[in-house]
Amino acid sequence: QVQLVESGGGSVQPGGSLRLSCAASVSIFRINRMGWYRQAPGKERELVATFMRAGGIEYADSVKGRFTISRDNVKNTVVLQMNSLKPDDTAVYYCYGQPLGALGSWGQGTQVTVSS
Repeated sequence: QVQLVESGGGSVQPGGSLRLSCAASVSIFRINRMGWYRQAPGKERELVATFMRAGGIEYADSVKGRFTISRDNVKNTVVLQMNSLKPDDTAVYYCYGQPLGALGSWGQGTQVTVSS
């Protein structure tokens, strides 16, 4: 399994921006899928954005045009830049990584709160 360490998050007013970072314990080239999910109170965990090793990026419809996922192949890190944040974006955000031929792992989660 891969170990994932998250950083970032916090509180921001509507329309603001936040940046989440997730560092993997293995080379990002050995990871099949890596990205971000979120879980709001009383709701199921949902995909936010993810890289796929085969190529391509998947975004939830609700964040398209506002969130951008990127990666640093040297630092084995995936970054989620969140702009134009809305109260509905309030949730615990989890990094997820699934190495090739192994089970996926979750980060510890980081709180994002969007409120005026």
